[in-house]
Amino acid sequence: MGDIISPSAELSDKLVKAAIDAGVVIMEVYNAADGINTDTKSDDSPVTIADQKAEDLILKVLKEVTPTVPVLAEESVAAGNIPDVGEQFYLVDPLDGTKEFIKKGTDFTVNIALILHGRPIMGVVYAPARNHIWVAEGPATAWEADVAPGGDVPAEADRKPLKIRKLPEAGVTAVASKSHRTPETDEFLGKFNVAELVSMGSSLKFCMIAAGEADLYPRLGRTMEWDTGAAHAVISAAGGRVLTLEGIDLTYGKKERGYDNPHFVVYGDLEPPTA
Repeated sequence: MGDIISPSAELSDKLVKAAIDAGVVIMEVYNAADGINTDTKSDDSPVTIADQKAEDLILKVLKEVTPTVPVLAEESVAAGNIPDVGEQFYLVDPLDGTKEFIKKGTDFTVNIALILHGRPIMGVVYAPARNHIWVAEGPATAWEADVAPGGDVPAEADRKPLKIRKLPEAGVTAVASKSHRTPETDEFLGKFNVAELVSMGSSLKFCMIAAGEADLYPRLGRTMEWDTGAAHAVISAAGGRVLTLEGIDLTYGKKERGYDNPHFVVYGDLEPPTA
């Protein structure tokens, strides 16, 4: 383990560029004339060549930029390459929302997060089919911008600050998973004055709350750390919280759990239910 890497605009821009470039290889597969060839991993989840190509590209950049920081990356872990991580490491999900990708939807993202002492301190969430990116440049600085796959890092003038909104008087806008909705989720939502429920895939649910477009996202199902780290960084930097059902901050580096997450809830301007 080398020296601790601190958040910086320079590092953030390199992570942003890596995600944008990964979007190129992802969209090449997405738009291929012969369709998307799909394999199945040991956990029965789908995987495509886009997952692997995007991960290879991101890992190469991270090795060049911060060679001493270990990386937990989804496809590498699936292949048995699980590095020892200490107080600082990256989390990479090269293609979150593979089912949406295969269906030719647009709710899939590239996720890169930097973790320190169990907390996400930087994060990039890029939706290449939507030409949009959400970035936590540091623990208190978050922004979003339009950018096409392979494009340049958005200029300062093109970046819109991200901040959670004040809870609307009309009630809560909740977001729920497209493919992982459960009766437990509906029961949890019943504890709030929900005025609107939006169905969406991948890390975009976190980003909606960070952008002030929604207020609440319960995830009462299994996720892995690389699924959530980048978007967690974004929502935290925008003023939101990600808590377990016990009201404790969601943390990272949970080797004893195999790097999966407990059930959690993303809150904007809301307090957890008391019972």
